[in-house]
Amino acid sequence: MTMLKSMMTRVHRHMPAPMRAAPLVVALEAMRRAGWMEPPAALDGRTFSLTVDDVGLEVRFQCANGRFLPGPFDGRETDLTLHAAALSYLRLISGDADTDTLFFQRRLSIRGDTALGLEVKYWLDAAPRPEWLGALAQRLSLLFPEPRGA
Repeated sequence: MTMLKSMMTRVHRHMPAPMRAAPLVVALEAMRRAGWMEPPAALDGRTFSLTVDDVGLEVRFQCANGRFLPGPFDGRETDLTLHAAALSYLRLISGDADTDTLFFQRRLSIRGDTALGLEVKYWLDAAPRPEWLGALAQRLSLLFPEPRGA
């Protein structure tokens, strides 16, 4: 584990769940308001967990009335959980990989409502990505090198 990953893991373990969720929720809301990530109706009222396995980070959020919000933080299972390493999420964000590729390479796993998982897949695959976002994700991916033998 790199020093950065080790530090991030330690910080996330001690950070309250709402604080861990805030950056992602703020980013999703900003993208929604800019018209890039308008959630489909099937996401409304549903809960999600995004787990970054190599960093030990779990972020919970929900979609309510077409908006992204933090939570739930009451210990309930979410409707859909995505598991991947940071590099896989960054490849998805940059458009260098799609959900099918990551899933069949066993770099992305999904647990929960299968129909909801398909809705999220179609939504993510169809979402427009501004050029700057791909460039940013590619730069950030340098912080998470490919594991040897992968």
